[in-house]
Order: sequence, then structure tokens, then C-alpha cells
Amino acid sequence: MAFRDGPFENLKVPLAWTAAVVVVVAIGAAVLLLITDRPTSDGAAGYADARGATEAVAGPVGGVFAAPVRWAGAVTDFVGGYFFAVSENRRLKAELAELQPWRDQAIALKNVNARYEAMLGLRTEPAIPMVTARAISDVRGPFNRAKLLDVGSSKTVRIGNPVMNEHGLIGRITGVTGGVSRMVLLTDVASRTPVLVDRTDARAVLTGDGSDNPRLEFVRGVGSVQAGDRILSSGDGGGLPRGIPIGVAAKGIDGSWRVKLFSDRGAIDYVRVLLFQDFGQLIDPNALNAPPLAGLTTAPEPTAAQAGAIGDAAARRQAAAQAQAERARAAAAAPAPVATPPRPTPTPTRPVATSPRPPQARPSAPSVAAPAAQNAPAPAQPAPAPSAEGRI
Repeated sequence: MAFRDGPFENLKVPLAWTAAVVVVVAIGAAVLLLITDRPTSDGAAGYADARGATEAVAGPVGGVFAAPVRWAGAVTDFVGGYFFAVSENRRLKAELAELQPWRDQAIALKNVNARYEAMLGLRTEPAIPMVTARAISDVRGPFNRAKLLDVGSSKTVRIGNPVMNEHGLIGRITGVTGGVSRMVLLTDVASRTPVLVDRTDARAVLTGDGSDNPRLEFVRGVGSVQAGDRILSSGDGGGLPRGIPIGVAAKGIDGSWRVKLFSDRGAIDYVRVLLFQDFGQLIDPNALNAPPLAGLTTAPEPTAAQAGAIGDAAARRQAAAQAQAERARAAAAAPAPVATPPRPTPTPTRPVATSPRPPQARPSAPSVAAPAAQNAPAPAQPAPAPSAEGRI
């Protein structure tokens, strides 16, 4: 017998009342569960066992029913990806073409940042101010090896400043303008750099000859250089700071010692210019006056006995100076002796020629008078010459 053939065949219940009754019953059941599900004295919930059993049974059942749903979703994705693979491939190719320039720029910026970080990590002992520069032009030839840098006198760059990169010394500044400077490399024929051998501290001169490996000349000491020795700047002459790495010594084909430069390990495009003038800028004058160097630059305080001796010596020097000044004033005040003027020497008068007169007879004189006249002394002063009228 069907449900419609029973006694409730003509029974009609309003839907709203049915829903209201269901809601009320559900609310009542929820309130009852909340009230009765109070923790016990030992802290356990009232329906903990029933809840645990229900979850233990419902878990595997839910997994079994969820498996077909997951499988259906995977099959749908596979079928959708198969049918839309062509359009997805085209979209990915378009995105790859757009990202290709960005990837190249990222690689270039990464290299530049690595170079900058390496150069910023350069430290000198003691610290020397530096300026970062970029090479904007390169001059290479059989004799010339130079570069132009984009810094000049506006950045306090001067002629003679050393230039280095993250590997070692490169060259020196030989010309400066307001915004550009000229750098001569160590391989230029005009380059002369005083260097030392790190192992033996032997001195030499690094001379450029236009090749990639400059020569070591004027090496002091026999056997002071060996293959593989590190070559550093010596600082002799005050043009460069001491200890900047330059390269490694190697034997050339011609038998001379040459240097494999550290700067050849990479491109010379970003460099650091050391604003080095002389060794005076590397020393703090206040540090020289600090102990224990203070006694070497300043005189110690004299003791009481030394101060007394110094005062006595100063007093004696002052008294001697005063006495010498008194003698000088006395000598200046004494009358000077009157000097007798020399008597004038008479000028001989030239005799006047007269007419000859007849000679007269002279009395004869004894023969002894002639010798006496010859031995007679000459008069002290010559007699005045007679006038022309009184002459015979």
C-alpha cells in the first residue's frame, strides 16, 4: 500500500511551519548539546568518546568518497591541458620574448654591481681617499697605452695620482682637466714604477715597453727574484703608497724578468683613483704627540736644577751682550784723531830756452871736492826753479 493510500493521504502541512519546526528542533538540540557537553572534573569533555568514535568511523568513509572527486578533477585538468596546449605554448613564448631583454639587463647590472662591490671593498692601510671613475676612451698602439677617465680636477684628481681596480695597480694620472683625466698604464713605454719583491723585499723598477708584461730592471741583489714572487709598489720617491699589489714575477723569453699584471684578469673599465699626494697626508700630527712618541717630538719638562742652570747661562749671556754693547758705545763716543794732510809735491817747471851766451872762466877747485860733492846727500826738498830772467 502506498503512502498516499493511507489515512494521511489528504493531510497537508504548510512548508513554512515545517521549516520553523525543524529550525526550533535543531536549536533545541544544539542548546542541549552545549549544556550537557561540560568538562568533567578531570578536564575531559562529556561527549569526547562518542565524538572520537564518530570521527574514527567518518574519516575513512570520507576519504573513500573524496577519492573519486579528486580523480575526476585530475582527469579534467589533463584533458583541458591537452586541448589548450597550443594556446598555452604561444602565450609562454610571448612572455619569454618580453622577458629576454630584462634578463640581459639583469645580468649586466649584476656584473656591474659585482665590480662596484669589489672596488668599494678596497681598503688601504692607512686609509687614503678614493674616487670611482669609468674609462671612456682607450688609446692602444705599439708604444702608447693610455685611457681617458671621466673624473678630473673637479673631483680633486691631480697629476701623479695612482689608479687601481679590484685586482691591483693599473697606472698613474698624467693629465687632468676639469672633468676628464688621462691615465698612463703600467705597460706604456713612458711608465716607470718603483716596486719591491714581497718575499725578499728587494727593490726594482717596473718599466713598460709596450707589451702586456712590463720588465723588471735594476733589481738589487743576486737571486732576489724567483718565478711566482708577488710584486708590490715600494713607495720609494713618495709617488705611490707602499704595498699596492701589481703582479707576479715570471721569466721572459729573452731572459729578463717580467711581471704578469693582476689588472689583466678583467676589463679595465671601472677604476678607483687614489687621491694620494705625499706621505704627509697619511700621518696624523696629533698621533705623534701621543705617548710613547711624545718624547721624540716634544722636549721633556726640565727639573729644578736644570732650570736653574739654564737661567744662569741665560743671565751670563745677557751680561756679556750688555758689556759688548757698552764697549761699542764707548768706542763710538771717543774723538777721532785728526789726520795730517799730505804735502803737495811741486810740479817741475819746464825750462825756457834762451839764447846761448859765451862761456866764462871758472876758478879751479881742489880735486878732492869732486868726491865730496858726489858723496853729499841730496837735499830733502828741491829748491824752487829760478825764473827765466835769473838763469844764465
